[in-house]
Amino acid sequence: MPTAVAAPGKSLLSPTNHVLVLIDHQSQMSFATHSIDIATLRNNVALVSKCAAGFKVPTVLTTVAEQSFAGPLFPEITAALPDATALDRTSMNAWEDAAVIEAINRIGRPRIVLAGLWTSVCIVGPAVSAIEQGFEVYVIADACGDVSDEAHERAMARMVQAGAVPVTSVQYLLELQRDWARSETYDLTTGIARVHAGGYGLGIQYAKTMFGASEGGH
Repeated sequence: MPTAVAAPGKSLLSPTNHVLVLIDHQSQMSFATHSIDIATLRNNVALVSKCAAGFKVPTVLTTVAEQSFAGPLFPEITAALPDATALDRTSMNAWEDAAVIEAINRIGRPRIVLAGLWTSVCIVGPAVSAIEQGFEVYVIADACGDVSDEAHERAMARMVQAGAVPVTSVQYLLELQRDWARSETYDLTTGIARVHAGGYGLGIQYAKTMFGASEGGH
């Protein structure tokens, strides 16, 4: 019989145990994305970007053929992460790009959290490659998109079969916070939730009143 311990599972994400890699959230890529509404996608990407900035998660931004084809990053990303430089590639698989790999190795964390366009190409490639090289990989499914529902779903299934862990954008935010007693990021978390998490924000003031989280309560 196991003994329960008041401690988080080792597989949970924290601000200090992963690197976030945002791949090809670019204007031209989004035109052909049909598995998710583009406004919803951009909202979720903004949530993830603000979360990374606020929790100080090291983040690698990368684009593909920015000048010749795919265009600039979503402005929501550059607004949240103004000091980050996007690494432009020619390879569809970011894990085959030397500059991206140099950035990953410089940060030196064992977990990779991925999101980007398109799921079946530019996310599957690095996910499978990183897993084969011994990294743990998480994929923010609703900050990804593809040319069809079928393409996105088959890509997610393929990555899960390879060992990747699927999460959502709100799950990512709340997993990094994980305790309302963490007052230093309470306002950050609830502020992002109010703007980007829809109806979830309706319960924020109630939680603050009932549990006193901003004053350090549980």
